[in-house]
Amino acid sequence: MQISVDGIVVKNPKATVRAKSELVYHRLPWKEPDAPHLLHVLYEDDDMIALRKPSGLQVLPGGLFQQRTVLTQLQWREACKPNCSSNQEMAHPVPVHRLGRGTSGVLLCAKTKLAKIRLAAYFADGTAVVKNSDSASARRKILKKYRALVTGIVEDDEVVIKQPIGMMNYHGVAKGLYVASPSGKPSLSKVNVLERDTEKHQTLVEVEIQSGRPHQIRIHLAFIGHPLLGDPLYDSGGQPKCFNSEVDDRNHAQDGGYQRPVNPVPGDCGYHLHAHQVALAQPITDVAMHVVAPLPSNLLMRKTAELHG
Repeated sequence: MQISVDGIVVKNPKATVRAKSELVYHRLPWKEPDAPHLLHVLYEDDDMIALRKPSGLQVLPGGLFQQRTVLTQLQWREACKPNCSSNQEMAHPVPVHRLGRGTSGVLLCAKTKLAKIRLAAYFADGTAVVKNSDSASARRKILKKYRALVTGIVEDDEVVIKQPIGMMNYHGVAKGLYVASPSGKPSLSKVNVLERDTEKHQTLVEVEIQSGRPHQIRIHLAFIGHPLLGDPLYDSGGQPKCFNSEVDDRNHAQDGGYQRPVNPVPGDCGYHLHAHQVALAQPITDVAMHVVAPLPSNLLMRKTAELHG
């Protein structure tokens, strides 16, 4: 029995809880799926850390992943340091932005409260000026470039996508699913073609984003008819492949009763997207920085891949 009030098991869902009553929820621990556990440090100073996040590792706890996350691994990393001071401004470094679970590449984390505030402001300011794209780059203190492999042949060498991104109700995603929507928030992505593979009918692109909407690159590339190769969720037009996601109603006692959606959700992996480069001003000293996460083999240009092979 999972819920008790003042030591008595409650079975009636309409039962009333009195003031000062003690409610206890006995949830079975769920078994978390396997996830990568190695975090590579690309840059570190007294204020921040830049990590290379592997594909398949979630940034913050949520859903089935509560321990196997970047945040938890950062906490373990700091706890294992021999000279860890109790007088630090923050107990543990924390991520200041997110990458999708299936996205690899540069992830920025703050080690002090001031660094966290300023890095968060970089991202917020960039999104705020996206309406005026001509001056956006000049005002931004952070610039992110991704590499992606998309389905189909992108004909134009350069594509600017300004499709707004909004939300729709979607079963299995409590707060709703982000999609291409005329009534959504302004969003801007600049796409440059790096290589076209006519034999495999796919294109390697570099994407610079000047706003940071959730799943922006996946949605924008799908919106122009070139979803990320292997993306289980988004289809052409920037909409989900399945509009009516169902929930698997089988018994999940071994993982605490967590019900998994049958149809795809944002955390599902399989797509090819890598946060390749981040240029920013160091949050305390304001010194210009450039952090690069090495590319996975599937996102190298063909000639480069042949040299590495």
